[in-house]
Amino acid sequence: MRSLVWCLSLGLVFGSHLAALVARAERPNIVLLFCDNLGYGDVGCFGSTKHRTPNIDRMAKEGLRLTSFYSASGVCTPSRAALMTGCYPRRVGLAQTNPDGAVLRPVSPNGLHPDETTIAEALKAQGYATACIGKWHLGDQPEFLPTRQGFDYFFGIPYSDDMTPRPGKNWPPLPLMQNEKVIEAPVDRDLLTKRYTTEAVAFIKANRDKPFFLYLPHAMPGSTRAPFASEAFRGKSANGPYGDSVEEIDWSTGEILAALKESKVDDNTLVIWTSDNGAPRRNPPQGSNLPLGGWGYTTMEGGMRVPCVVRWPGKVPAGESCDEVCSLMDMLPTFAKLAGDETPSDRKIDGHDIWPLISGEKDATTPYQAFYYYYADQLQAVRAGNWKLHLGLPRKRTNLQDATATSAAKLYDLDSDIGETKDIAKDRPDVVKRLLAFADQARQDLGDRGRLGEHQRPVGRVDTPVPQISD
Repeated sequence: MRSLVWCLSLGLVFGSHLAALVARAERPNIVLLFCDNLGYGDVGCFGSTKHRTPNIDRMAKEGLRLTSFYSASGVCTPSRAALMTGCYPRRVGLAQTNPDGAVLRPVSPNGLHPDETTIAEALKAQGYATACIGKWHLGDQPEFLPTRQGFDYFFGIPYSDDMTPRPGKNWPPLPLMQNEKVIEAPVDRDLLTKRYTTEAVAFIKANRDKPFFLYLPHAMPGSTRAPFASEAFRGKSANGPYGDSVEEIDWSTGEILAALKESKVDDNTLVIWTSDNGAPRRNPPQGSNLPLGGWGYTTMEGGMRVPCVVRWPGKVPAGESCDEVCSLMDMLPTFAKLAGDETPSDRKIDGHDIWPLISGEKDATTPYQAFYYYYADQLQAVRAGNWKLHLGLPRKRTNLQDATATSAAKLYDLDSDIGETKDIAKDRPDVVKRLLAFADQARQDLGDRGRLGEHQRPVGRVDTPVPQISD
């Protein structure tokens, strides 16, 4: 009898262990590599001839290119809010804030509201180890930092690397933080990509035996006119400092892919590589959004359509492309589903589970009936299928200020005119009418400049913000 009890107990223990292994195998690790202001045409697998990106190109050969993948904004903070929450930035109060404007500034009273559910919180609830290593830019007050938004670990900068002291701007030195403590100020920006990569590799190796979510939002190529790179890459590209920074990001991608293989978790890891918005206009030009029209910080395709590569050996088709509309907002619902959870049901979420598209499911199509292009707090364009309508209205200019310029409505067929060069609004009044109806729905739901939406939620806010670095 004692032997029988012992055998039954052993069976229960073994069965429990086996069940845990099965559950572990069914939940992939998730690595999200996120560039800053990197354009659609800035890597080889999306057409670049200036930048050497062998690791990202190899990812594309081993995985899937999403060629109609969108940010939900042409600038940093709103884009990251959309990624983290699965919502249009207007939904969560971060399309534009007072006194910051289009992006959060240092020592801002604003940030991502703690009541919002982030990707990290959704995955942490399913037993994932979570880390944010890189540029946060969703609030630098303690209430808004990554460690209060579902991340076990944070190593990086709290806002843009261009928010450094300058004439007329009383901003503190750019701090490097570990969790909620400043460990260096000002940080050496030339070393950011290298240091982020070292931290990311260490996190992968430390968590190889449990499901993990690694979010690595690079600071590069960034918003500065002379991007930064470490000595090993400085002056080595054919495109100046901008190209140097892109090629170091490619190196970083290779190091992370190698760490996954070394840790024997490569076959159970979903890796997504993308950008927060398009390359902004510089004189002379540095980044490229070709063949798209327009630049970052706008609602042209070049401002909001970004390169995206998805890799998961055996799960994501290799060497393929998908041109169905999808977006950063889809990451939360998709990751939650893969982790065995559901999209939060106690609030409105704009993103969708796009695993059918990513996994190459036959006849899978975009979940978007319409996709909305907001410039800060203003709705400026709508896409439905292959049609994109730029709305006729007094539009905010592309300098992130409040000045406006009147613009007529313009309609483009993105299937035949990806560069948005030929306005055919007069030829297709039926399409214009249909897309205007979608715009009205967005204004009612999400709001528009000077008009609140029915389902907007508040931004996070503190009464008295304090700098991370004391005098």
